[in-house]
Amino acid sequence: MPPRQLGLLSFGVLIVIVAILLVAFGPSQEWDKILSLTLTLYGLWVIALAGIRAKSPQKYERGAFSTLIWGILLLAVGGSWYLNIVTQGKILYSVVLFLVIVGILAVVVALSPTRKKQT
Repeated sequence: MPPRQLGLLSFGVLIVIVAILLVAFGPSQEWDKILSLTLTLYGLWVIALAGIRAKSPQKYERGAFSTLIWGILLLAVGGSWYLNIVTQGKILYSVVLFLVIVGILAVVVALSPTRKKQT
């Protein structure tokens, strides 16, 4: 089976996300919304990529769980940033959202079963 080109696929998804957001928010020049939504939507893609990696793992590739965590963190940062923009600088909501997501991640990682390597 040939190796997958997930790096190239992810780059293509990023370009499509940026293009769509430029069409949606470019004329109004809301660059902060474009950047925050790019992080948020790319975080969703990374979560989907974790599902792809879990379905068919390959040797010498980042694990699906690690990819999922990175996707959730990107989603949290982008979502918090966008929430800060929408609420017009009321940063408390953004901080609460980010802390809740990081807390949930900490609980999930702490409760996840550890895999023992066979020697």
